[in-house]
Amino acid sequence: GLRTSASPDVGPLNDECLLAAEVAASRLLSCVCPTLDSVERRRKVVEYIQRLIRNNLDCEIFPYGSVPLMTYLPEGDIDFTAFRPDESIAYDAYRLIMREEENKKAEYHIKSTQLIDAEVKLVKCIVHDFVIDISFNQLGGLSTLCFLEQVDCLIGRNHLFKRSIILVKSWSYYESRILGSQHGLLSTYALEVLVLYIFLLFNSSLHGPLEVLYRFLKYYSQFDWEKYCISLKGPVFISSLPAIVVSQEESYCNVRSEGFLDNCIEMFTTPYEGGDAKPFRVKFLNIVDPLNKNNNLGRSVHRGSFYRIRSALRYGASRLSHVLSKPGEGVDKEMLKFFKNTLLRH
Repeated sequence: GLRTSASPDVGPLNDECLLAAEVAASRLLSCVCPTLDSVERRRKVVEYIQRLIRNNLDCEIFPYGSVPLMTYLPEGDIDFTAFRPDESIAYDAYRLIMREEENKKAEYHIKSTQLIDAEVKLVKCIVHDFVIDISFNQLGGLSTLCFLEQVDCLIGRNHLFKRSIILVKSWSYYESRILGSQHGLLSTYALEVLVLYIFLLFNSSLHGPLEVLYRFLKYYSQFDWEKYCISLKGPVFISSLPAIVVSQEESYCNVRSEGFLDNCIEMFTTPYEGGDAKPFRVKFLNIVDPLNKNNNLGRSVHRGSFYRIRSALRYGASRLSHVLSKPGEGVDKEMLKFFKNTLLRH
């Protein structure tokens, strides 16, 4: 498994309270985790989109992101990337899906098809109530998927990493509303890297998803975002960027975890798609992509949403600390309050 050296002090936890909270978190996860039915429904839609694109456009198409990683929330999109070495593929895919939308004999009802004609082109549509996003010639998403699968295998413990991602995503999406790069908030990949860094800091002491969420909230609510940038090697001085200069006093990864990360980075890093790499662009909340040091995973966060995210982290940390200070029998009731919106939705 992943091993790390000394971790920063975020305060002791009462074992009895933590155990009760983990039991409550497990019940909550059973409401939002992928189910056999949801997996099957998504599988059929994935295969339908793949058949449609492959049979008509002479190209390959693969799902990536939370669906194949099995960390999606019930409302989660299905992301694909299609590969064909020419510029017209996005327009061809858009026209194809528009025709399929008008096809009354189509296997699935498609609606709301649109082409996002930006630097990274995207075809969006809704199939069987699932939002579908198709990008083109983007290896990064597939590399990220492979990287995170490797991380989950290394951490083990009945997919603790993936279960933790789902719990942190649930809090971030339903309770604090800080997830959604299209709204100037955190992207899912940014959140996953933040969760992974918590494992690098605290791995040996993490026993369940609720403890991961607690460490996540405590650490990032106290993090000096104006001075440092998060990287998996440790906090990086923003003043040093684009050079990656890790703050030595807060670098916790030991040789073994660094070796794992270095191997993964070498294995899954893809060439920059589109020529020369652009330099790391400093924003308000900065996270180095472990597979591309020039990519700021926090680039979607603008000034207003940064303050909102920071406030949400501080409030969440305070609330969860309060929950975990209760006697064992009181924790269950407090957990219901802490995840009130999640439970109302599911």
